[in-house]
Amino acid sequence: MDGEISTDDVSDLLESGADVRIVDIRDSASFERGHIPGSENVPFNQLPARIAEFEDADRVVTVCPHGKASVQAARLIGSYEGSADATVESMAGGLEEWADRYDLALGGEVESGDDPDAPF
Repeated sequence: MDGEISTDDVSDLLESGADVRIVDIRDSASFERGHIPGSENVPFNQLPARIAEFEDADRVVTVCPHGKASVQAARLIGSYEGSADATVESMAGGLEEWADRYDLALGGEVESGDDPDAPF
């Protein structure tokens, strides 16, 4: 793992079109209720079995509700031999902080980050 990255820096990466994979480690139902636009869902309990999916990634950012479990996920991905050359980071503050500043995608839609009933 290469450390943590701020929500602002993740937003900048996405806006710039950088080659980055945003990996949301929550369960699929939570992901469907709201996630970072363009992110992919790989629930934490499936991560060990799906680790090879990150073999060709240049940069991976893991995401969870509060930025705690995503640290473990980033360590797991970073320890995989196939991702040795990738930059692997955890998003500090998690989706809670993201939703305070940016929009969440709901299914195929995007909803304002000011929703008090945030889905995490």
